[in-house]
Amino acid sequence: MESQQSKPRLAVIDYGMGNLRSVIRAWEHVGAAAQLVSSPDQIGEADALIFPGQGAIVDAMRLLKETGFDDAIRNWIAADKPFFGICLGLQALFEHSEEGDTQALGVFKGRVRRFQIDSSLKVPHMGWNSVSFAGGDTLTDGIESGTDQFYFVHSYYIEPEDERLTLFETDYGGRFVSGIRSGNCYATQFHPEKSQAKGLQLYRNFLMSL
Repeated sequence: MESQQSKPRLAVIDYGMGNLRSVIRAWEHVGAAAQLVSSPDQIGEADALIFPGQGAIVDAMRLLKETGFDDAIRNWIAADKPFFGICLGLQALFEHSEEGDTQALGVFKGRVRRFQIDSSLKVPHMGWNSVSFAGGDTLTDGIESGTDQFYFVHSYYIEPEDERLTLFETDYGGRFVSGIRSGNCYATQFHPEKSQAKGLQLYRNFLMSL
């Protein structure tokens, strides 16, 4: 039986928001030792930092600043340490969000915009949708582009300045970026922990790169 010490150690940010229990369970299911951390000094010697997120970015940014996780996240990604952001944990990496006219972390250049789409499509975008990707990234091993479905819940989407960040795209009243990669930093708009087998496959692939 695999010991806890031999499993990849994940620090899952607990800044007072997010669906933390399902995230923890999903990572543990694919073989990680996942631990909630409520302050940056608890990250310790973690192999990867996980930024789960849901809710309003206004509140999230306030809590990140209060806890010191804002600088911790910036410094971690700047050092090219393994990172995985989920939903709001993707959006907060950019400079500015239209939600509450909020300044975000500014790790990457770009904005977060509200869907302005045909009235026949509901906002928030909620439910299952496919993602498309070019291939060649280890995160997508075992995933079929344009076919496999992932679970989304969001009213806002990212608009990166640098197109090279784009890993996943999704169509909902038009194409938008639904996942990014920069070095060892990954983040998805969809929720892998709610996406059943294919979501777990993404998490398993991420662990394999550690």
